[in-house]
Amino acid sequence: MYGSRGAMLGGGGLSDVYEVGSKRPRMMESNPYFAVGSSVSRGFQPFGGYGAGYQLPAFPVVRLRGLPFNCADIDIFKFFAGLDIVDVLLVNKGGRFSGEAFVVFAGPVQVELALQRDRQNMGRRYVEVFTCKRQDYYNAVAAEVSYEGGSYDNEYQGSPPPAKSSKRFSDKEKMEYTEILKLRGLPFSVKRSQIVDFFKGFKVIEDRVHISCRPDGKATGEAYVEFVSAEEAKRAMSKDKMMIGSRYVELFPSTPDEARRAENRSRQ
Repeated sequence: MYGSRGAMLGGGGLSDVYEVGSKRPRMMESNPYFAVGSSVSRGFQPFGGYGAGYQLPAFPVVRLRGLPFNCADIDIFKFFAGLDIVDVLLVNKGGRFSGEAFVVFAGPVQVELALQRDRQNMGRRYVEVFTCKRQDYYNAVAAEVSYEGGSYDNEYQGSPPPAKSSKRFSDKEKMEYTEILKLRGLPFSVKRSQIVDFFKGFKVIEDRVHISCRPDGKATGEAYVEFVSAEEAKRAMSKDKMMIGSRYVELFPSTPDEARRAENRSRQ
């Protein structure tokens, strides 16, 4: 059985899955990994029952982004086949699945193995797998409780993915813009006309829309779009994380050199 918003895995096999509703709170109270105060929504409390020098290993949780919107718990179990999953929490926003999830594993070694599956495909979508904070998971659990109680006031607001050794993943507003934007997370079947339509109302140079492909001709899910000016490109950033088909698309400032290199790779 799978809960509508998440599920836990028992002894490491799919047959041990059980509904999370009443059991996630008990797990969080009984297991030092999950030790919290009486209310998750009030934030994480240190492990008061342990000595001052006691140090737990890093909390074994990862965050997934870019999941298909019809994703179910079983799809995540299959994606991480062979790993020992403790909990899966699908994140909803405004009553709809957001395409994100948290997965708790049995220990740090399992997390390291899970991170190796970053950008592998689930169906036609590649899934990002990255580390996150213990508190992000707790906040998502608190939001779930609030959601199931009929309130959206505590809707989960997670921290952004960790930086990838580049300023482009920090505050996009403070970045230097050229006339080029990079798109990531596109449907693999996307057409140039769909991208042009996505930016309807913005001044796109239509013959400078490049969809990136691997040497074998398959799309990478990325594209580069040139606008008439850097100011117009920055204005088009208002489309960041809006939808093309069933996928939300991320936008990043780019440069002509980066776009040129991507175009050359596609021709190899």
